[in-house]
Amino acid sequence: MKQYLAAVIIAMLVLFSSATGFAQTDPAARQAQMKQKLMTDLKMTEVQADSVVAINMSYRPQFQEIYQDQALSPDDKKAKMKSISELADKRLEPVLGDSLLNQYKEWRKANMQQMRGKAGN
Repeated sequence: MKQYLAAVIIAMLVLFSSATGFAQTDPAARQAQMKQKLMTDLKMTEVQADSVVAINMSYRPQFQEIYQDQALSPDDKKAKMKSISELADKRLEPVLGDSLLNQYKEWRKANMQQMRGKAGN
């Protein structure tokens, strides 16, 4: 009976972890999750959150290209990513206004540090 229970628990863990893994790699699910987090954490309107997600997604290929470029040093990658983030922020300014944009930048910084912490564990 204990072996059966252990097998069921393991099977459930595999199912849940694969479903969670899929949601994290599925771009539409990731975008929806980000939108909800922006609305919850920063009290953005649906239109504002949609705009933030869309603008960020428009720069995603450039970030990926920089990240995957083996010829760039880590400092070069950081500098290039920073300049792209600044371009995105300029596009976000009319949508969010100064106050909410500053809150978003702080929120983004905190979330990136949190994600790096999880990746290091």
